[in-house]
Order: sequence, then C-alpha cells, then structure tokens
Amino acid sequence: MAGERKIWAQASSKADKARISARCEEFIVRVLVPRFLPEIRLTPFNYPIALMGRWRGERFSCIQRYRSGFPENAGEEFDVGFARLDHVGGERFDLMWHRHTGQWLCLHPRLTLAEALEAIETEELAQPR
Repeated sequence: MAGERKIWAQASSKADKARISARCEEFIVRVLVPRFLPEIRLTPFNYPIALMGRWRGERFSCIQRYRSGFPENAGEEFDVGFARLDHVGGERFDLMWHRHTGQWLCLHPRLTLAEALEAIETEELAQPR
C-alpha cells in the first residue's frame, strides 16, 4: 500500500519482555487504574472491571476488560484493547491506538518506553474509554 512502511525488528528476549511488562504493569496500576477505573460500577449494560497488559508477539497491548450486565449474557467478560506498543527495534516503540472500526493506527512512531507511557497518560486517543 502507498505510504505504508515496514520495519523489521529483532525479536525481544524474554528478559526484555519481562522488564517492559513490569514497567507497563506498574504504570497501569499507578496511573491508569486510579484515573479511569477507581471503582467498579455495576450497570445493566457492559461495564469495565479491569485494566491490564498482555504481550502478543512483539506487541504489548493495554487492555480494558468488560463484564456484561445484559440479562441474556450477564456475567460474560470480554477484552478490548485501547493502546498498543509495537516494538520497532532497540528501545523504540510505535504507539498505536485502537479505532472504533477495529483498526490499529499509529499515533506516535519510534518513541522510547517512557515517552510512550507518557503519551498514553496524556493522549485521549490512547486511553481507556
């Protein structure tokens, strides 16, 4: 596709992934949970119950877990990603945001981990809904 760029990054080691996961999980617990999910409020609709992170290949996704309050499927849970860090090489990540259409789009390219976490904290598109 025109304008699309491909970057091949060396796979992250288990130690690198563990270090990145620890920083991201600490960020989620310290910054995102108090701000976006200070308490769980039961509703008759879908309502958020948790914020967490998960690796999938070379991508670390920030995820919001929902529980259904609808009578026909009450209690069922599902996950929705709201931000993703795509490893592009070295200590650099593309910060992606999840569009309502299901597409992941690049919000900021080639950020350090600290810059990416700061952008998630300040950029509305990369925050839980």
